[in-house]
Amino acid sequence: MKTLADIDRTHFSQLLAKYGIDVCQLKLNEVIPGSYWGAPEAGIIRNQLFIRPDTPIHSALHESCHYVCMDEIRRKNLHTDTGGDYDEENAVCYLQILLANYIPGINPMMLCEDMDEWGYTFRLGSAKRWFLEDADDALAWLQQADILNQDKQVTWNIKY
Repeated sequence: MKTLADIDRTHFSQLLAKYGIDVCQLKLNEVIPGSYWGAPEAGIIRNQLFIRPDTPIHSALHESCHYVCMDEIRRKNLHTDTGGDYDEENAVCYLQILLANYIPGINPMMLCEDMDEWGYTFRLGSAKRWFLEDADDALAWLQQADILNQDKQVTWNIKY
């Protein structure tokens, strides 16, 4: 499973800064504030994403994408539990897979493999199959929220 130790964390921070997310890089074995699942999983409090070198990339992207996909009221009060409904969760998964395109050394299919290894579950049995064959509803949700455009390109907008 790819962790943040495997990538350029400065580049990763710059990527998420496009969404107004402040990446707080912690030392190995430090407690991760706002981590729903516990260390080494990423934590989030308002616009601050807490990571360590051993945090899985998919975890950091997942929490970040919840921030992007939630409305302003939830974003303002965000602490640990991102909440959201089924449709938002699918949109979050779709967006995190797309964002893998913007991380040197990572790609969407690698991220899907890590998601499967972690235990994400999808109707078709894998993140890859879901993303390629069964995610039209997630894509439509992201386009309606102007997070992706009609060409499936990232707009760098957050939901309002």
